[in-house]
Amino acid sequence: MAVLCRGRHRWKNISSLRVWTRSLTGQYDYDLVVIGGGSGGLACSKEAAGLGLKVAVLDYVEPSVRGTKWGLGGTCVNVGCIPKKLMHQAALLGTAVKHARKYGWQISGPVYHDWATMAEAVQNHVKSLNWGHRVQLQDKGHLLSFDISLFSEGCEQRLSLHVSTSVTQTVLTAKNIVIATGGRPKYPTNIPGAMEHGLTNVALECAGFLTGVGLDTTVMVRSIALRGFDQQMAGLVTDYMEAYGTKFAWKCVPKRLDKLSSGALRVTWTDTQTGNEHEDTYDSVLWAVGRAPETKAVGLDKLGVQLNKETGKIVVGADESTSVPNIYAFGDIGEGRPELTPTAIKAGKLLARRLAGQSTELMNYDSVPTTVFTPLEYGCVGLSEHEAEKRYGKDNIEVYHAFYKPLEFTVAGHDANQCYIKVVCERDGDQRILGLHFTGPNAGEVTQGFAMGFQCGATYSHLLQTVGIHPTCAEEVVKVNITKRSGLDATVTGC
Repeated sequence: MAVLCRGRHRWKNISSLRVWTRSLTGQYDYDLVVIGGGSGGLACSKEAAGLGLKVAVLDYVEPSVRGTKWGLGGTCVNVGCIPKKLMHQAALLGTAVKHARKYGWQISGPVYHDWATMAEAVQNHVKSLNWGHRVQLQDKGHLLSFDISLFSEGCEQRLSLHVSTSVTQTVLTAKNIVIATGGRPKYPTNIPGAMEHGLTNVALECAGFLTGVGLDTTVMVRSIALRGFDQQMAGLVTDYMEAYGTKFAWKCVPKRLDKLSSGALRVTWTDTQTGNEHEDTYDSVLWAVGRAPETKAVGLDKLGVQLNKETGKIVVGADESTSVPNIYAFGDIGEGRPELTPTAIKAGKLLARRLAGQSTELMNYDSVPTTVFTPLEYGCVGLSEHEAEKRYGKDNIEVYHAFYKPLEFTVAGHDANQCYIKVVCERDGDQRILGLHFTGPNAGEVTQGFAMGFQCGATYSHLLQTVGIHPTCAEEVVKVNITKRSGLDATVTGC
């Protein structure tokens, strides 16, 4: 998937830096060394230090192809969730300003968006988070921060790491090592010009806020949108985006990217349905073709750490252990783990408690909620309808659904055709809820509230027994009563 708009990261390979082994007696330099200063690594480090362990954090950010680096906090803080949500908010505010006139606000003159002002404000907030993380590390007293450039060669139960900053080299010994290096976006290396001239990010969310701030934006989709999500809900999201102004080039595959003398980027692509070739020019091209784990250049193969051959991720057990004793991994780097910041944070804290001997609790990766911050937000928790059918059989599930209109959309005359709720349940017995899906305003806030019910074994009866808060969008969830099986109109009318 690529976002076309008008308007790699590797561990630094320096041969003198390595992890190696030696015979150790007595104390270690550190009880725990965490490699990776993202949200998960920092959460694990601070939790462990708070429990009395001596901890070192090793973090290094290889500059992007464009030369961009950033401070502590990893992808989420610097180039992911935080800036994305703030730019999404900028787009929502633009829509709100347009709707404000119908609510009586007198706004004179044209409304326009200044990118530089937004960018500066977002970057200032990110820098404040970087600083805050560094201060927290220092305040813990046990934590140090290094730039690590390579992690390679042999490793046994007692571990020694050779790390480096730009001016010094240091040998650290550690009882346990945790790998929380996450991943970086991929470039389609088979497409000429992709790496030289393209950027990377998240397709639909970026396309949404770029459209929202007034830029002419096209999303090129090779197969389906929002892979891994409920596809009915994905269709509602993209339908809304098309009505919102985002263009879509469906079933199209890019062939090459060329930079013209004018500075514009010429994209050449093939329509796989017709076989025809097309081209057009854009100011920017964003690739959103997946993420690659930060393992290849770290040298884990030399340590004997087992990787999944297809994905390159680290094979981990339920306790985040790897195939090598005393080496653990969690977050996006772990095979089969959700690529979500909150799961990494939670998993990191629980791992720290286990390593400190304070707990035996394992991370529960079932029914993890998430939200897509597209112009019409989509939140979900549990199974998609398709996954529920595969796991339980189509005749053994019941799907309750409703189309609703948010009250705030009414006066503004805002399109609500894609505001939809779907609750997937077991058909028999107590009708345990298997999945909940919601498109509409503040989808993340709505989904977060209902997510706790999944940890308590929520049933459809529990949902009906819950009193809604009127007038809210979330209220519509506890009122769903039309089943797909019935074939009745699921449009909400009145209270």
